[in-house]
Amino acid sequence: MKFILSGDTHGTFDLDKIITFFQKQNTTYTKEDYLIICGDTGICGYSETEETKVRHILRNLPVTTLFIDGNHEDFKKLNAFPVEKWHGGNVHFIEKDIIHLMRGQIFNLGGITFFTFGGAYSPDRAYREEGISWFPEELPSQQEYLEGWENLKKSGFKVDYILTHTAPKNIIYKMGYKALSDRNEEAPLREFLQQVADHTDFKAWYFGHFHKDCKIADSFFCLYDILSLIQR
Repeated sequence: MKFILSGDTHGTFDLDKIITFFQKQNTTYTKEDYLIICGDTGICGYSETEETKVRHILRNLPVTTLFIDGNHEDFKKLNAFPVEKWHGGNVHFIEKDIIHLMRGQIFNLGGITFFTFGGAYSPDRAYREEGISWFPEELPSQQEYLEGWENLKKSGFKVDYILTHTAPKNIIYKMGYKALSDRNEEAPLREFLQQVADHTDFKAWYFGHFHKDCKIADSFFCLYDILSLIQR
């Protein structure tokens, strides 16, 4: 079982990196292998035409696509899907092999555990229209924070990997975004993720959102163009 992790894809705008990755691979992949996108996917997007293209591309990949939500998603569409249980956590099945991993969940895939917590603040919110290209649900609810913490507590605060869209407060500081971190509406989410980082035993933490590729503090990986591979 293999896991290929990617940063934001933004509809078809940044999907070429994924198409190219699979075109260049000599490895055989199956639907029991997984592509995981760390938010801002366009799978439930603002444009029906673009959304159709994205799903067609992902549907025809040799793997199953998993994704967490970012801030640039159509949450009205996304949250209209029924909540189902899958490998220990709550999901939305967009299609049978395109699956949204909901916030605050722990999934066990072949003995490998993942804690997922999507969402982030849209810094370009002023240029977007609420309910059309921006949704308040981009930021987590108190219930999602509580559920995530309770699920971690049940796991003994130990998982193999953590998948988020934005990052913990201290990691954002190290990336040079301290001022931004302290003043915008994403601050409570970053504080929560910092609490998760401080209390949880994990191997690696992967996130997107910042449109760069870098490694921070040994076990934190910001993904954008470079795809990362986990193999069981």
